[in-house]
Amino acid sequence: MDSQTAIGRIGALLRQAYGPRRQVRRRDNPLDWVIRTLLSQNTTSANSERAYETLRLRFPTFEDMHGAPLRGLISAIRSGGLANQKAVRIKALLEEIWAAQGHFDLTFLRDLSDEEVRAYLGRFKGIGSKTVACVLLFGMGRSAFPVDTHVFRVSRRLGLLNGQHTPEAAQAFLEPHVPPGEHYALHLNLVEHGRRVCRAQRPLCDSCPLARLCASVRT
Repeated sequence: MDSQTAIGRIGALLRQAYGPRRQVRRRDNPLDWVIRTLLSQNTTSANSERAYETLRLRFPTFEDMHGAPLRGLISAIRSGGLANQKAVRIKALLEEIWAAQGHFDLTFLRDLSDEEVRAYLGRFKGIGSKTVACVLLFGMGRSAFPVDTHVFRVSRRLGLLNGQHTPEAAQAFLEPHVPPGEHYALHLNLVEHGRRVCRAQRPLCDSCPLARLCASVRT
């Protein structure tokens, strides 16, 4: 079975298990999703969302955020974990964007191709392929496929990665094999499946809807 067919079957089974997902084509500033993704690293979605909400409450505009003292950013995002590191990264990113264009409005990215968006965002320190894919998928409604720890673990156990040993390599390999229109639902459902069933420790293989397709179960 080729990769796209296998991924299509997995996607269909996950939709049956977790329901449909509706992707929204957003029109707000993609920089929101850059910051959200930076805050989501190495923490839970609940904690990162709480950190983002507090950050925007204290600093409603990116100009406010840019001008704030570092300790203010650290305090605002403390609930998301690794606050010192993330605050430094956010501060440096805003400095770079300001130096490059003199404003924080990245809505012009919506007029660029996916590859042009990747090239523009990838020039900034700390913005890797996963962050860019999250911006494309969640912030712009495009067909990108971020590979986080859950997606990487589940995909590896399913035997989908063809020897790719890092999330970055897995993302580059998997993204073109995801059937058209399935990127958003597949990403979210794999994350959900990784949290509920295909857990890092003690996966619930006996109740897994993907068991008959899973290389790990067969072995």
